[in-house]
Amino acid sequence: MATITSLGIGSGLDLNGLLDQLKDAERGKLAPITRQQEQQNAKISAYGKIQSSLDGFKDAVDGLNDPQLYQSLSANVRGDEITTTTSAEALPGSYRVEVTQLATSGTLASSKVTDASEPLTLNGATQVELNFGADGTASSVKVDIAADSSLEDIRDAINANKDAGVSASVIFDGTDYRLALSSNETGVDASVHSFSFLDGAGAAAAVDTAEGTALTSGTAIGGQDAALTVNGIAITSENNQVEGAIQGVTLNLGGLNIGVGETASSTVTVERNTLKIREAVGGFVKAFNDMKETIGTLTKYSGDRETAGELVGDSTVRTIEGRLRSALTNGVAGGEFSTLSQLGITLQRDGTLEIDEDTISDLAKNNPDALGDFFAGVEDENGLADALSTTTAQLTGNNGTLGIAISGAENRIESLNARYERMEQSIDRTISRYRVQFGQLDAMIAQMNQTSSYLTQQFDALDMALGRKK
Repeated sequence: MATITSLGIGSGLDLNGLLDQLKDAERGKLAPITRQQEQQNAKISAYGKIQSSLDGFKDAVDGLNDPQLYQSLSANVRGDEITTTTSAEALPGSYRVEVTQLATSGTLASSKVTDASEPLTLNGATQVELNFGADGTASSVKVDIAADSSLEDIRDAINANKDAGVSASVIFDGTDYRLALSSNETGVDASVHSFSFLDGAGAAAAVDTAEGTALTSGTAIGGQDAALTVNGIAITSENNQVEGAIQGVTLNLGGLNIGVGETASSTVTVERNTLKIREAVGGFVKAFNDMKETIGTLTKYSGDRETAGELVGDSTVRTIEGRLRSALTNGVAGGEFSTLSQLGITLQRDGTLEIDEDTISDLAKNNPDALGDFFAGVEDENGLADALSTTTAQLTGNNGTLGIAISGAENRIESLNARYERMEQSIDRTISRYRVQFGQLDAMIAQMNQTSSYLTQQFDALDMALGRKK
């Protein structure tokens, strides 16, 4: 039997078209698996949205579980540009702050040198000693210098020493060069006062320029401490971040612009930070309602399968909602308040929370400790925030309700993928078998057509021969 290289060539039939129809029909068996894969992927995506909303809710709850939230204070400033930061040690009160002087750093310039790169005559000097303080006796730092050092080399040696306490540079005044030193810290004691040179034995050494003049300390501008009064009490500070003048409050004076003889006056009021408490409670309510909205969208049923939520009737969602509702309504022991409704937060018929801003504001201002006891707990009793945080962590953990649901959906997708692959292989084998059978049919019909043509020719020839004999 002849071999057919392209279906339909031998028979003249549209066998390729027929094979394509059979292939489409066979691949139709994959459609149910594909739909199930899409459904499981949609579930995983929906579970991910719920997980994100639960994580956001847990973050809000954990914020309420911090006892320091209900003790937090803020410092408000009226007057000149002083800024403040507070710590947990701050106490409520009002303070009059008057600043007459800011902390500054000291500077020092050396005598003149005509060439900053020309080696100096060191006369045995191996170190330059930097002296600090109002009279140069507060502290000192020794910096090693190399033989044949120039003014630039001394500058580099000072800058390479992390303990030098100054930044060094070389300044050109249009004719000569000077070594310029600037203290890294503000205040009198950190102010650079002078420098000198020492030999290997620690004795003073005279360093000369190329012209034979001594290289010495020149013009110095001393640094100063900040000077201020707090409620009339005089205070000095080495820097412009004044700590301890007001308990738990740091005064930042850097933004002030004070001239000689001028005074900058401000009133610093330390009071309870009710805004921070109200924002934390409001954030908790919003995070819960956002989570409910997400769940509502994912479980919505409109009667139309195409527009219904991905988790309609899902038992995992019902379990999550039930656990959270139970934690919200179980109440809290040990404090003045035991239920959310006593705080002005009520559970609505649609499952969302509604907050009475006036009630929360009043409690934040006048009874923050009771709020703290309710949310963060008191003594050995856990507060509502701890109960909700624990419940949420259990729900979203790998072995929790949501974690198990996600793992189950992922396992079903793996199973469906394997089933899809097996079905696809089976379809390919079936189509291959059809192709072989169609090839055989095509060859058989082609052979029969050839035989028919041959017989027709023979009969025609026979008719012609019989006709001639007549």
